[in-house]
This record gives sequence, C-alpha cells and structure tokens, in this order.
Amino acid sequence: MHALALDSSTKTLWWSAIIVGFIVVLAVAGLLSLLIWFVKIIDRRVAEIRDTLRAAAENTSHTSLIEPTGQAVDGVLAEGLQHHLFLGRVLGKVKS
Repeated sequence: MHALALDSSTKTLWWSAIIVGFIVVLAVAGLLSLLIWFVKIIDRRVAEIRDTLRAAAENTSHTSLIEPTGQAVDGVLAEGLQHHLFLGRVLGKVKS
C-alpha cells in the first residue's frame, strides 16, 4: 500500500476548496432561512387579505335590500313634499 503525500501547494488548494465550500453552504443556509422568513410574512399577509375579503363579502351579502330601501325612502320624501306643499298653501307661504 502506498502512502499518498500531498505537497504544500496541493494541500493549500484542498483547504481553500473546503473553506470555500463551507462558506457556500453557510450562504445557501442563510438564503434559505431568509426565503422561509419571507414566505411566512407573505402567508400571514395573504391570510389577512383573505379575511378582509370574506368580511367584505359578508357586508355586501344584503345588497338586494338596497333597491327596496331606496324606493321606500323615495316614497317618504314624496309624501314629505306633499305635506310641505299642503301646509305651505294652507299657511299661504307656498305658491303653486
């Protein structure tokens, strides 16, 4: 069996490669941690938007009542105008 000995420059190259590889692994781990952090933030904000949209849908679920309410308000206003005109004629303040 032969013992393999490395000369100084080869040994330095190997150690340099190991150190660079370790730095790359640390950088990848850091970037993945950052990515996970960003995904959690995005997920939380998407949940907030989803809840807001659900609340908006619940608020607008009774829009079918808007038209009848508007018609009822128009009727009340028309009747109020008739009372105003009548009282104005009786008191002599409104000319027809």
